Amino acid sequence: MWAFSFSLIGEFLGGIDAYFAVLVRVGLAAIIFFPFVKFNAVPKKLGLMIMVIGAVQVGLMYLFFYHSFAYLKVSEVVLFTVFTPFYVTLMYDALHRTFRPLYLLSTGVAVLGAYIIRYHEIDSTFIKGFLLVQGANICFALGQSAYKKVMESYTTFTQRDGFWYFHLGALSVVGVAFVFLGDTTRTTPTLFQWGVLLWLGVIASGLGYFWWNKGACQVDAGILAIMNNALVPAGLFVNLFFWEKPTHLSSLLIGSVVIAFSLWLHHYFIASHPQTP
Repeated sequence: MWAFSFSLIGEFLGGIDAYFAVLVRVGLAAIIFFPFVKFNAVPKKLGLMIMVIGAVQVGLMYLFFYHSFAYLKVSEVVLFTVFTPFYVTLMYDALHRTFRPLYLLSTGVAVLGAYIIRYHEIDSTFIKGFLLVQGANICFALGQSAYKKVMESYTTFTQRDGFWYFHLGALSVVGVAFVFLGDTTRTTPTLFQWGVLLWLGVIASGLGYFWWNKGACQVDAGILAIMNNALVPAGLFVNLFFWEKPTHLSSLLIGSVVIAFSLWLHHYFIASHPQTP
């Protein structure tokens, strides 16, 4: 579901204010989960923690993510999400007060692969876009790591009963951002753009984040980190197959091989050094 999000945002929502697009997307996700919320079954402390996690993992993440498309191509945005496993590992380790330095090596190889793909045209615009994507990656990694850690203390809690709080937290952030930073002159999507926003809000955000975070609680931290990169080849395939965007194929191939090797290396470290869930 998420593999199409990159292209849909980059190809069809360019004329729409980014803050407005994020507000609509998160608002739709909150509406979808409101009928399922059970206020009496959610402890106040847990509801607050889920709200804070949603504010970071989705709210702040989207503010970085959507603005990165003003500086990068869709394929580049997809590519630079490859660093997320690095952040997931470090943040989850920090929550458990442990540290595994071997993962720094696998992530460093991934950085090299990204550099190979764009080494010939790095400029200030590229750097701004890269940093925005990294801001989004950090927020996303922190959110899912914290959600997994919190749910480890609430093993009998039915997550669907309280996931509305997650989207409520995200909505509070993007709502304030739109009020103070949004451009109201670019808030009139076409019918097709409304369709795109509907898909992104109901399917990609509403169902996608629930299933992702629920799945994060059912696997160990190593699998969670690796699966963050499963989106990269899927997103690049969608962008290249459907839109046939021109690219430096030789650099893309070499860089992709290096990144693929970094994923293997990361998996090797996980297999060789067992970790806590």
